[in-house]
Amino acid sequence: MMNRKDFLKNAALGVAGATLVPGALQAQPNPVKAYTLKNVRLETGFVFEEGEAVATKTELFTVEIADGKIRRIGPNQPSSSAIDAKGKLMLPAFKDMHIHLDKTFYGGPWQAVKRRTGGVKGMIALEQQILPEMLKTSTYRAEKLIELLQSKGSSFARSHVNIEPTSKLDSLKNLEKALENKKNGFGAELVAFPQHGVFYTDSVPYLKEAAKTDIDFIGGLDPHSIDGAIEKTIDFTVQLALDHNKGIDIHLHESGDSGLKTVEYLIKKVNENPALKGKTYVSHCFVLGRIEKARQEEIAEQLGAAKVGIVSTIPFGGLIMPIPTLWKHGVEVLTGNDSIIDHWNTFGSGSVLQKASLAAQLYGYATESGLSRMLKLATGGILPLDEKGVQQWPKAGDAADLVLVDASCSAEAVSRIAPVTSLIHNGNIVF
Repeated sequence: MMNRKDFLKNAALGVAGATLVPGALQAQPNPVKAYTLKNVRLETGFVFEEGEAVATKTELFTVEIADGKIRRIGPNQPSSSAIDAKGKLMLPAFKDMHIHLDKTFYGGPWQAVKRRTGGVKGMIALEQQILPEMLKTSTYRAEKLIELLQSKGSSFARSHVNIEPTSKLDSLKNLEKALENKKNGFGAELVAFPQHGVFYTDSVPYLKEAAKTDIDFIGGLDPHSIDGAIEKTIDFTVQLALDHNKGIDIHLHESGDSGLKTVEYLIKKVNENPALKGKTYVSHCFVLGRIEKARQEEIAEQLGAAKVGIVSTIPFGGLIMPIPTLWKHGVEVLTGNDSIIDHWNTFGSGSVLQKASLAAQLYGYATESGLSRMLKLATGGILPLDEKGVQQWPKAGDAADLVLVDASCSAEAVSRIAPVTSLIHNGNIVF
């Protein structure tokens, strides 16, 4: 049987989720290996005044797509019989890099979050009660959640999936069914997530079993407050990742001394094991928003040197993450919706473009250049123009993972959370 990575890589060009939203393009009723788009708006540079980018230049182009790749970008041919993009702005498809597709109320009756007690351990107890029932519909609801992400322009996600004694590997198996059903319009990488603790509920045997599958990352959860042992938990996670050539993505909510010690110890282990550089992430990492500025700079520099990334859901209110400081030191910063309509959270919209817009507001990126830079939070780091306004995307040979949005440029798209009118994944017109 073809494994998940293979079928996502080799998926035939077809149609998935064609009825999501009306858009500039028509979903193809049959597999299409090659086609051409006309009237595609692409960014070509910045207009500078006194050294400041004050506007973005765009032109209309013809874009040829074949076998899941952009084959050619050429002068616009408006009179041709090509598929009409109607002047919409083409951007890289969006990526939700922190979400839990495997457990959601989305696709079922409305449920708001209930009053919770006991912190994360209290939520673990709640999950142990409700997961058996949730598993009965988790494949269907994951598919509906994928459709929501697609409608907001995302064709890829990094999904954490519960691996613990209650679900065992059933949550993983159910999610893989959903991903196979949606493979023509959506891709994913998976994190084996010990939501109930590595040792707190003895998830070790299930994590070891999951590591033998084609999941991509080994996860973790608050090693001190849940497992009571930072070094023991991190050592286990690191060794499991090394043994099976996986990455690491650890949930870290702890914002006190234990949170900082966890970050520092993880950096130490990554430096000791260079194979993990560029493959290790800390999700949330709220402690970075709690320490003083000088310490933020120091830790950001260490994270950048070790190539340890941060995945932030862009919290606001009393906790503002130092994302500009992380970028300053070369730290990869990704974002995602985390929970969408489940027992943890009620407010997820499914839009990572909204996350980029929120970040622009929080950090004061209100200029043409600043807004355009924030787009990388939605695209997983890809930007059409570099800081000098030189076009760097799209190029012939790039993956045909694209969105068309109703905006004149990236800056407007971020500022106004531009409506997504079309999505193309692996060359496949989703809608």
